[in-house]
Amino acid sequence: IAMRKKGASIRDIEARLRIRKSTLSGWLKTIRLSQKQKIILFNKWKMALVSARLAAVAWHNKQKLNRLKQAESEAQDVLKNIDCENPVILELALSILYMREGFKNSITGMGNSDPMILKLFIAILTKNFNIPINKFRCELHLRADQNPSQIKQWWSKELGIPLNNFLSVSIDKRTIGSITYPTYKGVCIVRCGSVAIQRKLMYLSKTFCQKVINQRARSSIGRAS
Repeated sequence: IAMRKKGASIRDIEARLRIRKSTLSGWLKTIRLSQKQKIILFNKWKMALVSARLAAVAWHNKQKLNRLKQAESEAQDVLKNIDCENPVILELALSILYMREGFKNSITGMGNSDPMILKLFIAILTKNFNIPINKFRCELHLRADQNPSQIKQWWSKELGIPLNNFLSVSIDKRTIGSITYPTYKGVCIVRCGSVAIQRKLMYLSKTFCQKVINQRARSSIGRAS
């Protein structure tokens, strides 16, 4: 009671004397704090709340970092068993990528805003299909406030494709008046011309997916029986 009259919080008294909060609440309910004491306790409560939130954020960030490290370690374990120089593995990887991102019409091509995806596309085509880098043709789809010349040079450097191979630039007029994030470099479309490659990749990806699905179905039937 003496501590409470001096302005101590119930939490502080509980921690110091090891008396249950429910018990203290009954004992101290008739004690009235001054306005000054209430302000001091309120400010302490706010500081404690901020500290608790910062501690929670730090804990969550640490847990997230641990999960990311675990994911990286597991991915490295998988990559140890993959020969990234094997043309069969490379072609299968490209076919799966192409099934999602590639053009399905009468030409082999792909468009994306992520240079890594297009770099992989170009790298496997040059390695597996012996397509010279100067045979690739590109076009850009940009927003209204982007500089076509600068963006063209950026993509040319990123992909290692000659600047002269960038044939056209399209501007989306719907974006007039809006600001583009500096990290966004538009969509680059890369074509290599051969429809035969597109047909092979599409057949390979669909057949592979169906084969995996069929194997799973057979395994399920076997377990059921």
